[in-house]
Amino acid sequence: MSRKRVAMWAVAGLGLAGTLLPAASSAHELHKLKHHVLNHHYVHHYVRPAVPARNVSDSSGFGPTSPGISSILIDARTGQVISASDADTPRYPASLTKLMTLDLAFQALTAGRMSLDTQIPVSEHAASVEPVKLGLRPGSTISVRDAILAMTTMSANDAATALGEYLGGGSEARCAQMMTLRAHALGMAQTEFANASGLPNPNQVTTARDLAMLARDIVENYPQFQTFFEVTSFDFHGRKVFSNNGMLKSYAGATGMKTGYTDLARHNLVTSAARGGKQLIGVVLHEPSWPTSYHQMTAMLDSGFGGHVDMTRAMVAAASNPAPAHMQAAKIERVASRTPTHATPLPDSTKQPTGAKHWVAQLGLYKYESNARVAAMKARQLHGHGIAQIQHVRRDGKALWLAQLTGLTYDGAHDTCRAMNAHGRQCDVLPPQADHLAMLSGPDGT
Repeated sequence: MSRKRVAMWAVAGLGLAGTLLPAASSAHELHKLKHHVLNHHYVHHYVRPAVPARNVSDSSGFGPTSPGISSILIDARTGQVISASDADTPRYPASLTKLMTLDLAFQALTAGRMSLDTQIPVSEHAASVEPVKLGLRPGSTISVRDAILAMTTMSANDAATALGEYLGGGSEARCAQMMTLRAHALGMAQTEFANASGLPNPNQVTTARDLAMLARDIVENYPQFQTFFEVTSFDFHGRKVFSNNGMLKSYAGATGMKTGYTDLARHNLVTSAARGGKQLIGVVLHEPSWPTSYHQMTAMLDSGFGGHVDMTRAMVAAASNPAPAHMQAAKIERVASRTPTHATPLPDSTKQPTGAKHWVAQLGLYKYESNARVAAMKARQLHGHGIAQIQHVRRDGKALWLAQLTGLTYDGAHDTCRAMNAHGRQCDVLPPQADHLAMLSGPDGT
């Protein structure tokens, strides 16, 4: 990519006289924006291999759903590629999109165009987006701090949309234009953005390599905001909101960053980790499940750090690792894993120690993805342990969604189900290695 083209697409000066930009109403305005940033030199220059033109069509008419998994592992300090597989295959980013929304937010914060205490208005559109979300009401406001925390923990779509609208001067579409310009400035040549949240859109595509560039930009240029990605929970209007990033608890040295899922995108994961003075960034896209995503990421990171740590042992070690330091400015409360105080004898048939984190709280089958996701997240918020997970399954010829909390101890699984049952919710404890779908009992969820 020529220096002129890099400059053309640069967005370092998107503030325009230190203010957030109004929405572009025409192609002419977008052209003027590109012309404006010609005079702003972008300091990062990435060398990337030539890649074929992307094809964003498939039989469903809904974009790149090629078989297989895409992955890449890079050194965060140097940008060196340690390993890669189908890293240039176009994929849907799902909620990994929020990393670019956050990148723009960090840029605006650093430039002084807003502060963590700035109150963002919540529009009808932002409040109406599909879950997962905080449940923001139209006409209300949310601080930039809380919006960022909601995005990095539970991946709240309403918070992301509200923040995107604010960054775009009242227009999410304008924010998406800014996100795309920023992506191209970073060298993310195969990336296009259409919204701020990652909700399904056929025009929103990226690659594993491009996302590694984005993650590296955040890690290297905005270290003051790193702790946002490390939090396990925060308080929002009297309720605790928990992180859905299983790597924070399952991998020793993990420092973020983001999960993402839609039906077509499947399970996407970006993870940063540091050990022994070395920092790595891994990207895994289009995995069939969260367990396989975490397993693949764990194997990649272990290899990059020069070790071959067994995943089970790594999970146990990580669970007892001290949490990262508090972020005072964001008033973040780190929550350490609770030790069960009422261990129940384990059935002989399982042959598993009570502390092994392989038990599952099965929450039911649901007709709709959004309902299953809400059920999993509510259970996670209620109990504070485990990995909220949904799976697309078929039962009796019907396409359904399975909601679970995985990665629990025996006591943790039983505590979760007791709490769910006390709230009138279905919940079944499943032992390690069980056929979870086959063991599912009770009516389908709604």
